[in-house]
Amino acid sequence: MNSSDLTWKKLSSTYIHKGPWATLRSDRCEMPNGHIVEDYYVLEYSNWVNAVAITEDKKILMVYQYRHAAGIVSLEIPGGVIDAGETPVQGLRRELLEETGYLFDDFEPLCTIYGNPSTADNQTYTFLARGGKKVQEQHLDEQEQIIVETFTIPQVKQLLLDNKIAQALHCTGLFYALNKLGAL
Repeated sequence: MNSSDLTWKKLSSTYIHKGPWATLRSDRCEMPNGHIVEDYYVLEYSNWVNAVAITEDKKILMVYQYRHAAGIVSLEIPGGVIDAGETPVQGLRRELLEETGYLFDDFEPLCTIYGNPSTADNQTYTFLARGGKKVQEQHLDEQEQIIVETFTIPQVKQLLLDNKIAQALHCTGLFYALNKLGAL
């Protein structure tokens, strides 16, 4: 048996909820061994983009924001949803400018990952952004309240070691960035 022998066949899909932030569908699937899975729930999300964003003075931009599902104020790397018609880099440039007021033009891909491929279909693209310059104030969405802070690489490493960054996708991006920067 090889890995391609594990793929399920989708027989049908029924949409349960379609919303601006998430869509929930129920799939009926057939496993390779013929077993039928009647109700496999899948969350459809837009793709996301994040950056380990390094300013021109070599500091890493991070943001604090409230995350209602977990009920926490989360320390994160900046990023957000890729809008329809945007490339990941276009979405990231826009998100960085809106959330932090910093403009970046140097983007290097770090990783493309799934947050939870068992239940969600979207990908997260993470980039290393370098040379950011503060060019404006934040332009936040109505539901956003974000505090921007800068940290040195040693400070970010300590935040990770102290379990102060709760967002798993962001920890992954930071791992790849610190490795790329030779800071592990």
